[in-house]
Amino acid sequence: MSFHTEQTTYIKTILSDLQGAWQVFRQAVVDNPDFDEWERVLFQTDEAMSWETVRNLKLMSPIVLTIRNICIQGNAPEEVIQTLDEVQTILKETLEEYPN
Repeated sequence: MSFHTEQTTYIKTILSDLQGAWQVFRQAVVDNPDFDEWERVLFQTDEAMSWETVRNLKLMSPIVLTIRNICIQGNAPEEVIQTLDEVQTILKETLEEYPN
């Protein structure tokens, strides 16, 4: 009987960059919970990272806009805004690479 072995190589794609950017953004929000509506930002972030949204990346752009609006209205710290900018940049590149 043979056993399935784990793959030993890893092919990095823009999708892994996008996932990493979302994780960094989410951690920045968790580390800076001193702005208004930060809980809503976490909820929307989890929605953006959900399987349904990842399967249809076009749904992600409106969620990023919603998150940005909440962050700006809630006076989020600069670190949170900067990490969200990175998410938006990588999302744009991802949508260019995977238009469908």
